[in-house]
Amino acid sequence: MTDARDPESPVTSAPVPLLDPREGIPPVTAGPEALDDVVTAFAAGSGPVAVDAERASGYRYGQRAYLVQLRRTGAGTALIDPVACPDLTDLGEALADTEWVLHAATQDLPCLAELGMRPTSLFDTELAGRLAGFARVGLGAMVENVLGFALEKGHSAVDWSTRPLPEPWLRYAALDVELLVDLRDALEEELRSQGKLEWALQEFAAIAAAPAPAPRVDPWRRTSGMHKVRRRRQIAVVRELWQARDRAAQDRDVSPGRVLTDAAIVAAALESPPNVHALAALPGFGHRMGRRQLDQWQAAVDRARALPEKELPQPTAAYTGPPPPRAWADKDPVAAARLSAARAAVSALADELNLPQENLISPDTVRRLCWAPPAVPTPEPVAETLSSLGARPWQVQLTTPLLTKALAARPTEA
Repeated sequence: MTDARDPESPVTSAPVPLLDPREGIPPVTAGPEALDDVVTAFAAGSGPVAVDAERASGYRYGQRAYLVQLRRTGAGTALIDPVACPDLTDLGEALADTEWVLHAATQDLPCLAELGMRPTSLFDTELAGRLAGFARVGLGAMVENVLGFALEKGHSAVDWSTRPLPEPWLRYAALDVELLVDLRDALEEELRSQGKLEWALQEFAAIAAAPAPAPRVDPWRRTSGMHKVRRRRQIAVVRELWQARDRAAQDRDVSPGRVLTDAAIVAAALESPPNVHALAALPGFGHRMGRRQLDQWQAAVDRARALPEKELPQPTAAYTGPPPPRAWADKDPVAAARLSAARAAVSALADELNLPQENLISPDTVRRLCWAPPAVPTPEPVAETLSSLGARPWQVQLTTPLLTKALAARPTEA
């Protein structure tokens, strides 16, 4: 195994291409009887279960799963079509007491939960790689660096809603779970040797116990290029167009970007066209767009143009946390000094431990602590504050001393 503590160490031999699953490509499970067989087989299997899901990001609306892959000792590999089998609650219950092995778990857990599958314990091989100090933590890189095999990754961004799924795609999907448990075992040993296994287990438990993410407030504010839009009425145009696009994308079950690009939304917001003819002249609203579509977008612009001043959106979203760090020096120089000292201390410790700063302690947690520290900033109340902000015990133990010291920092004289 490549030394995770030296991610730049050269690979001593060429990776072995992994071309086919050990038992071949399994048939796609696409009916109740076949699903019952999968549930029975995986319930009778042993050890952890490798789990993966494929979505159609960039093609379809939302983040639903279009293929679910599993592998477990004694059960082999299963490829399940969640379009034909939309309720996998029985499978989830059969694996309730089993450790799930996923790569980048937070990406797949929401779409799996929609199908009725929720783990009670898990092992995240991507997060394990980060904690172990690997510079590249994609599945292909991890399998190559840790196990010495090369995965073919050419189908990661295809339209997984395609039916029937081509055989090369199914082979790729099966191979994604082929070595996942082997990778888990090797990473567990590496973490143990580095004294980091308990840290990882706490992180995995937090992911498994986390509630479903709340819907994002004002998701239209994430429109690419939004920083160019300054005036409130222009911002209203972005909001109206984004919402109209989202409704159309949902109705058509296509990715919103395929209905109307973010660049077109921003262009319309900046120009605020008075009619369809002016709108059609803007980038993204060209001659290929039908009159009915143009009318739809112009109606959204007109709604924004007609809004009373008091109903226009504010330039920035409401936020209950601390202000952006760039504003701290003016708003509270003492808090700015605390944050600067805390960031430097966290960075130094993360380097010493050979893991990313954001995994040692969340940057948002550090900001909130430094903006509103405990009245008596001694180790015990600092530790309590970190815990209340969601830091895990290992993070609290490691960072409390250095953050307590940072809270005493004061601005330096110019």
